[in-house]
Amino acid sequence: MAHVTREQLDRLLEQALLDDDHGALAGRLDDLARGYASGEVSRAAILVLAAEEWRQAGQPARALECFQRALDDGGEVGVDPRAGIADTLFELDRPDEARELVDSIKAGGQVDPSTALNVAETLLAYGDPRAAHEWATDGILAGEGPAGIRDALLRTRYRIRVDLGLPEDDLDALLDVSR
Repeated sequence: MAHVTREQLDRLLEQALLDDDHGALAGRLDDLARGYASGEVSRAAILVLAAEEWRQAGQPARALECFQRALDDGGEVGVDPRAGIADTLFELDRPDEARELVDSIKAGGQVDPSTALNVAETLLAYGDPRAAHEWATDGILAGEGPAGIRDALLRTRYRIRVDLGLPEDDLDALLDVSR
């Protein structure tokens, strides 16, 4: 069993960037999560990273399994693993299941800004700009969140509003267009 430090995880991610091998990184992250005993990063967060790498490697079924393990683990993560599951279900051409999951995230109560951004981007990518707009708006209204997330939500929401032909509103005025 291993104790996982941020430094160890950063080195692993850095090496994988140099190797440009998402499948190998996903496997290493998955192995790290299986041998996890404790750490500065939760097992669930490592599993989410592994899932994202499996998706990049073109293996959405393995990604789905890692996202589910992260959800089952219940550890601290930056984005609700259900958002990743929904995105992967869309990728696997299972939109009804994906939409049900998105609805269940919202039904659970207030959604954090990072999860709202992830879901908004997913819905936008899979052709539902109105629902994406709603998620981006809810994410902004939920509060600050991690650095940069609010600005990303504002930019995403503004882009959606332009695409939908909606007029600017008070939230659009919060967008710092100088960035």
